[in-house]
Amino acid sequence: MREVVRLSIVLFIIAGVAALLLGLTNYVTADLIEEQIRMENQLAREGVMSEADEFQEVDADKVQEAVNASGIDNTESVEDVYEAVASGEIVGYTIKTTPSGYGGDISMLTGISVEGVITGVRIISHEETPGLGAKITEESFYMQFNELPFEEPVEVIKSGEPQENQIAAITGATISSQAIVDGTNDAIAVYQELVE
Repeated sequence: MREVVRLSIVLFIIAGVAALLLGLTNYVTADLIEEQIRMENQLAREGVMSEADEFQEVDADKVQEAVNASGIDNTESVEDVYEAVASGEIVGYTIKTTPSGYGGDISMLTGISVEGVITGVRIISHEETPGLGAKITEESFYMQFNELPFEEPVEVIKSGEPQENQIAAITGATISSQAIVDGTNDAIAVYQELVE
């Protein structure tokens, strides 16, 4: 009995020290992690809207109003919206969404010009299957969205040659492909409400 008590105390001390070290590590690295995320988002914005000189965040209340009016299914999927500004003029918007993929939520950014054309899509983070769904980060997939007009919602096709509003799915990763299209269509719906 005494041995069990002694082992319990030792285990308690080890667990306490480990928790303290983890907490300290989190405290020390929290700012660095936040800065890294901010930089990844900035690089993604520049990637989808390269002509912009700067990006100005759209007021959260205005974004929420546009999201509510857009009629999208998951109103929580829109994280933020930035105006892309070049020479003092708004040239487009970048809209960050988090559609649900095969492995979980995908954080992505869609750029849309004031002319109503998709200027690009970038994947910021995901948990899709390596070798299959993870191919959403490959240029050969996401470049399909560049210069895509959106008079009609964007669609995924499994085979054949994509038409004007269609994207070819990644073989074996239709769910992941559809998630990116869903995120893009949500961004388009919010954009249309913002510029209305």
